[in-house]
Amino acid sequence: MGNIAMVEQESVREKVVAFTFDDGPHPVYTPQILEIFSAVGGRATFFMIGQEIEAHPEIAAEVHREGHEIANHTYTHPDLTKLTLEEAGKELQRAENLVQEVTGQPARSFRPPYFGVNDDILSLAAESGYRTISAVNGDARDWDNPGVEHILEHTRSAVKPGNVLIFHDGYGERSQTVEAVRILVDELVAEGYRLVTVSELLDISREHDEKTT
Repeated sequence: MGNIAMVEQESVREKVVAFTFDDGPHPVYTPQILEIFSAVGGRATFFMIGQEIEAHPEIAAEVHREGHEIANHTYTHPDLTKLTLEEAGKELQRAENLVQEVTGQPARSFRPPYFGVNDDILSLAAESGYRTISAVNGDARDWDNPGVEHILEHTRSAVKPGNVLIFHDGYGERSQTVEAVRILVDELVAEGYRLVTVSELLDISREHDEKTT
């Protein structure tokens, strides 16, 4: 049952952190995020909406080409708990098909829109082969454009090795997010953090667990 709960942090020995970006790809903001990570040799995970992949396939392809992870954020971004289980399954599958078109392989991770889950949705995701991913810095609320300083303050306080951080690169004006991420990435790299994908984080954690058991 270990794969059923939502993941927001993992046990690790090294200074690694996973930046994640929801609701893209976006033709303006996603390339800006890619530039930030390219400059420091870091990787991130993009929880993409299927409809946005259809709208901007070239941006999705660039994310994959640069070595980042693409993960499932449903096809239309509904609250899955308000759908039938069959409808929820279709949301996941349609997005999965598009991710596979871009990457050539199955998505390993899933994030429910609005963090809307119940036991049925968590089980559905696990049966589909996904780890369901949360985050530790929800209080940053970057999706509300609360100001760069707010995003920074509520993310810095949540950072520690093995944590997953959430930001948004689509569905709205995201220049605050881009600026906050630019600052955070520079700070964390200077502190000796390695910026990894969610799948890399899960793999590092599994190796840690195997060494300690």
